[in-house]
Amino acid sequence: MPFPFALGDFRRWTPPFSTPQRDILDWLAEAHTRAEARLPAGREDFDAADYRRRIRRALDRFGCSPERVRARGHVLPDFAHADWSRMTVFHPSQPATGAGLTERTDFYASAAERALSELFQNVETPPHHLYHVSCTGYVAPSAAQKLVERRGWQARTTVSHVYHMGCYAAFPAVRHALGALALSDEPARRVDIVHSELCTLHLNPADHAPEQLVIQTLFADGFIRYSVKPTADFAEKTPFFEVLAVHEEIVPDSLDAMTWVCSDWGMKMTLAREVPARIAECLPGFLERLADRAGLSKSEMERAAYAIHPGGPKIIESVQNLLNLDDERVAASRAVLFNHGNMSSATLPHVWERLLDDPAVEKGTPVVSLAFGPGLTMCGNVLRRG
Repeated sequence: MPFPFALGDFRRWTPPFSTPQRDILDWLAEAHTRAEARLPAGREDFDAADYRRRIRRALDRFGCSPERVRARGHVLPDFAHADWSRMTVFHPSQPATGAGLTERTDFYASAAERALSELFQNVETPPHHLYHVSCTGYVAPSAAQKLVERRGWQARTTVSHVYHMGCYAAFPAVRHALGALALSDEPARRVDIVHSELCTLHLNPADHAPEQLVIQTLFADGFIRYSVKPTADFAEKTPFFEVLAVHEEIVPDSLDAMTWVCSDWGMKMTLAREVPARIAECLPGFLERLADRAGLSKSEMERAAYAIHPGGPKIIESVQNLLNLDDERVAASRAVLFNHGNMSSATLPHVWERLLDDPAVEKGTPVVSLAFGPGLTMCGNVLRRG
């Protein structure tokens, strides 16, 4: 039995800068070289040119190539130029790791306020609930609370925060929205969900570990909002997704496979090489339980479109191979990764929006959504094009 609620009305805010991946790789090579030169005291024999070549080769070996990610959006201007005297977080006066968490949090607060102002610019009717989703910056009062104050919605909108869950956070946000709608007795009720992720803000050029090179060449900034409301409240001819089922599990014995912790200089992610294998091991059983919750038959699952969170190219490939999916059924996930990079929790809503705009996804088509994050947490839902 589907929920009597649906999601739609997507709107994105595009970061002010978008830099080609090849240029970012060159920038990273220079940033790592400058950081390495400053780490040990008195390195008069340091060969910057040689180190720059070696770290550039390492970025090509371990990082995400321009063939997989064309460009990445970012709010911080540092990555868009090579004048180090004009850097904000990575100015030469800052430590080798870059500015500290206080300075980065201040930047996040300003950027998140700007993004939410843009995303709600033309919204006249306030939502009954507003969920702010992020894992890349925390300030109280939040950008969502400040938005409600500026717009005079204090008595009409309840603000809640879905924080620090990482890439899968859109799922609990939708789950919370469904619960809020089910408990409300308002005749016309709406929950808005807004994501503000500044992943690139937390780069540490002094950490040259291969896993960090993967992370630094993959993540980007992303901002998007959408609404969850009774299905009948969507305007005629407006596309939406009915919510058929939601499901979430923690993979056993996987707590150290992916982490996201605060440090002195920013937030640090760790990512084990076996994450795709661990996901592949548990995914078939997870999908069976998700399909049961949605009431979908095996044939319906076989014709479903897929919204796979593109944690990286290997995640998409692993899921595609495991489920024997053709390229068309994972095209939306690949396209979002190629055009934007991994925007953490904001990524999957970008995939949903792309599928909702795709005329090939016909009315009645089920969409299986999957994402993975620290825990190691596996999240999924089943949507149906309406």
